[in-house]
Amino acid sequence: MTDLSHVFGPEGLLASRIPGFAHRDQQQAMAERLSEVMASGGVLICEAGTGTGKTYAYLVPALLSGRKVIVSTGTRNLQDQLFHRDLPLIRKALGQPLSAALLKGRGNYLCRYRLKLALEDPASLERDQRDQLKEVGRWSKSTRRGDIVELGIPEDAAIWPLVTSSSDNCLGQDCANWQDCHLVAARREAQAADLVVVNHHLFCADLALKDEGFGEILPGADCFVIDEAHQLPETASNFFGVSLSSRQLMDLARDAELESRRAAPEVSELVDRTSRLRRSVQDLRLELGESERRGSWRDLMADADAKVPRALETLERRLDALAGGLEALAGRDKGLDACRARAKDLLGRLRILAAPESEEAVRWFETQGRGFRFHQTPLEVADLFRDQIGRERTAWIFTSATLAVAEGFGHFANQLGIQDAETARWDSPFDYPRQALWFVPRGLPQPSEPDYNRHVLDLACEVIGYSRGRAFLLFTSHRALRETARGLEGRIDYPILVQGTAPRAELLERFRALGNAVLLGSSSFWEGVDVRGEALSCVLIDRLPFASPGDPVLSARIDALRQRGGNPFRDYQLPRAVIALKQGAGRLIRGTEDRGVLVVCDPRLLSRSYGYTFLDSLPAMARTRKMEDVRIFFEEDPAEAVSDLDQDASAGS
Repeated sequence: MTDLSHVFGPEGLLASRIPGFAHRDQQQAMAERLSEVMASGGVLICEAGTGTGKTYAYLVPALLSGRKVIVSTGTRNLQDQLFHRDLPLIRKALGQPLSAALLKGRGNYLCRYRLKLALEDPASLERDQRDQLKEVGRWSKSTRRGDIVELGIPEDAAIWPLVTSSSDNCLGQDCANWQDCHLVAARREAQAADLVVVNHHLFCADLALKDEGFGEILPGADCFVIDEAHQLPETASNFFGVSLSSRQLMDLARDAELESRRAAPEVSELVDRTSRLRRSVQDLRLELGESERRGSWRDLMADADAKVPRALETLERRLDALAGGLEALAGRDKGLDACRARAKDLLGRLRILAAPESEEAVRWFETQGRGFRFHQTPLEVADLFRDQIGRERTAWIFTSATLAVAEGFGHFANQLGIQDAETARWDSPFDYPRQALWFVPRGLPQPSEPDYNRHVLDLACEVIGYSRGRAFLLFTSHRALRETARGLEGRIDYPILVQGTAPRAELLERFRALGNAVLLGSSSFWEGVDVRGEALSCVLIDRLPFASPGDPVLSARIDALRQRGGNPFRDYQLPRAVIALKQGAGRLIRGTEDRGVLVVCDPRLLSRSYGYTFLDSLPAMARTRKMEDVRIFFEEDPAEAVSDLDQDASAGS
């Protein structure tokens, strides 16, 4: 067995060289197990409870393994944190000179060619875009990596699609700026590095050999660490499908118009065709209705007036006309040739989406603001992974704080087609019985009752009074969130922060700074949020997080499972809800000194037989059903407040 006590032990390298590092038995055990898998190869699926320190537990053996390692995590923010904060500390502590690289998708790197195009036509931009373009222009002269996160302009700002490339509009080796391309430089670094940090989208891109600024890294690697692995099946489902958005079409129209005015100003018909394409996109959005929604393609095509099908036919005709106009100028200019390739690609996607539906995929749409997106999502991705995972001598490690359902990993393994994997679990080192109280109130109606949200609001007001603010209220629907946000106004004396009123990072910064705020959030706040200390002392969850049965992808998966003789609720809906609840509950205790109350409002947790699957998957907190115990918890010493509560909680509803 590998012994890493010289690294992770109380007197080890990390304790002596990293300020604040504390020895944890679970972290050392996890690192030793991972080290063995990395040395011998194989597949390990493992869960490490909150506070285990899994990042260090996989980085240390990865750096000591002598292998080419790919680390994939869920988001770009986690990538940056891992690469810029955690990795330098570990490398320095170990004294390892191994090279490491950070690689993101194309849209994260400044494209010099597209910046030049934007600077040549600032008049077409809105005022705030013109101001941001000036900032980007100044930054472009000094940046070494070209990573847009350096500049401080929000990542969703409208300027970024105009000055970054996509696989649709990149000129590749035909670009005059190829030798100075930030993306090309990042890819070269990744190819040469001993350890590469990517995200799940890029990982899937490489697995599929699709060009997303990646695609040449995985074949050279023999060790893969998939962190936040619970997100991978969903990311893969989205990635391996087909999609088409109004933004892609509008960007094509804009770029084709710019390129034609620059390279073929005498061909006025081309500009007319871009204008007609733009109008057809806008007309289709109008026919999809004003409200923001998502629904099945079948419902969309069943429109009695056939307005949407006719608008789609017009869009296809005008996109085809633009592609034909660009085809007539083939070879005349590289920029026009790139637009021609994009037009053909988008036309191909549109025709796939308009063709008869496949039984292997579900087709759906969503509208948001002035835009829309059409999707075809595969019902399963297992076959796409099965041939890659488990190659001889290759090490695959899938880890997260939330992979197991009642201590089993079958749900996750089945989603990715993983067979015969080793599994392991390490509980959190936190003292949950002392640090946390789990409260399911008595007397609430079923969530299906029309006055349920009002009861949750009343309960939240009382709990917030005892916690003195310092609370996350997590919701399974935006409607419930909005209703509760309105209801809290005037009823509590603490600052109220609501998802959607500001960027997530800004809301979290204000929450931490205020110290007594109440933050209301939906799905994006259930995971990936780390607030330590007294600022977050209560997490309230309004309902068990079952996905909406009206969701088109979920509905199609349920039908497919039922047709194969499976049990959709047991095999799919329940495991997903359990993992989501574990994520939400995991926001509460983030450090050894944290204390807090987890409130689960939903009475089904104790009144339905499946509730025990949730309970068996949550940390071993003290439990109660009495509001008085919540008051006492916040007022008195925790050891006295939670001594005899577990028996009361087990009494049912």
